[in-house]
Amino acid sequence: MLCIYHVADSDGKGSGAIVRTVYPGIELMGLNHDMEIPYDEIRKHEKVVVCDFALPVDFIFELNEKIDFTWIDHHASVINEYNEKLASGKYVQFVDSDDYIDPDFTEHLVTAAEQNHADLVIAPYKMVIPAGATKPEQVLEKLQDDLGVMHVARPPEVRVYGFLPEGVYDKDTFARRLMDKPASYFYSVLWNKLYRREMLLAHDIRFTSEMRWAEDLVFNMQYIQYAAVFASIAQPGYYYVQNPQSICHTQINPATLVQNKIQVFRYYKDLYTRLGMYEQVRPQLYKFLVDIAESTYPSGPFKEVIDEAKAYWKDAREDVQTRTAEARERWNGMREELRETAQERSAEWKARHDSDPKE
Repeated sequence: MLCIYHVADSDGKGSGAIVRTVYPGIELMGLNHDMEIPYDEIRKHEKVVVCDFALPVDFIFELNEKIDFTWIDHHASVINEYNEKLASGKYVQFVDSDDYIDPDFTEHLVTAAEQNHADLVIAPYKMVIPAGATKPEQVLEKLQDDLGVMHVARPPEVRVYGFLPEGVYDKDTFARRLMDKPASYFYSVLWNKLYRREMLLAHDIRFTSEMRWAEDLVFNMQYIQYAAVFASIAQPGYYYVQNPQSICHTQINPATLVQNKIQVFRYYKDLYTRLGMYEQVRPQLYKFLVDIAESTYPSGPFKEVIDEAKAYWKDAREDVQTRTAEARERWNGMREELRETAQERSAEWKARHDSDPKE
């Protein structure tokens, strides 16, 4: 079997390694977009696995018709067009080509799904922040280079995130727990979860082209609407590697962030209205508009600034909620006083009128 993947996955941990966990003796072939593709060599293999768009689409379809072929992809912009032709299997798992997983991660997900008859399995994940993965670090390194100051690259930082205790949950409980962290990667992304393929097809759950990013979250909201049993496992096995060239690091600015938040808020509101829970979670849902996902900055001064900003917004939000409640209480008191005064004056006028109709 031959597994073809992007050369960007040269460390052997990403999409090629995922296939190797199932087929230890697999042959790996790394390709770049500007490399000449050895079509004849590829056709010699009885089984071929292609990760993402390592091959042209026309050639992918040619292989799919002639040999035992599998395509692993996580590009929302194209997956809708090709998934019915190429996808198969009982479960669906997503992995970004610049991330990687532990060899037993898929086994843990599938075991939880089988043992609990779960429609969705969710797991903690590990965020990997390599040296120089963030803009502030890049600016600092460039400044040090310009000044001739020697700097030593720090080792990659790894942080574990998980916000749902191990266990089995029904739809309403899972939906309420989601509102504890509505902006988190943990709940919104695809790659720390396992889905039932038959449910995706039965309800025509697809990625939306409306979203510039966060299409994962919208996909999950569609899925939650139909899933009944949710299982959370304790073992983190997915490594979310911060890539300075990714969309999150290159194409997101305050304007697009606000626009996206408003779009996603509408999807959230629609989901919880359909579940009959909107009034219950409305205060938490509005928190999503100002909430921030897990920090992608390494520990140190930059992360401290982000954490301080999050704490500020949390305090400001709570202050606004408190003042709103106080104002509502004062208004209710004033309204009651006005009602009582009006009743008293009406009674006085009626008494005077009864005693002297001419008055």
